[in-house]
Amino acid sequence: MGESSSESFLKRYWEGYKEFWAERFPFTDIYSRFIHREESLPPWSESDVNEFIASDPVHGPTLKTAREATNIALAGGAIGAISTAGLAWKYSRSLHGAGLSFAAGAVFGWTFGQEIANHWYQLYRLDTMAAQVKFLEWWENKCQRRS
Repeated sequence: MGESSSESFLKRYWEGYKEFWAERFPFTDIYSRFIHREESLPPWSESDVNEFIASDPVHGPTLKTAREATNIALAGGAIGAISTAGLAWKYSRSLHGAGLSFAAGAVFGWTFGQEIANHWYQLYRLDTMAAQVKFLEWWENKCQRRS
């Protein structure tokens, strides 16, 4: 009898824990229907994305802006990786140190580039997650119409 009450306590605790983090990270619920499919969606091309941007006047510009911000973050990651690895190699001549610096510089540069893009394009005013979900829904419907 004592075991069942402790199990129910743990189960209630776990459910509360999952609910708490699900509220803070809603993408797990939003994207789950696209991620946990029996058949995955076919890959899309740049022209498919441009077609969606042209066809959706609400979410299209948001998706375009988010994609432009990703290019800035990618450039930041490349700059961070190459510069930190170069400095580590110049001063230590250690291959593993340069490799670790390359990885850390890529992460830091990506993060810094994403923050710059976030402010440059004012992404904090846009709902980029909704635009991405709308694109995935559009792509899913388009692929179903083809079949």
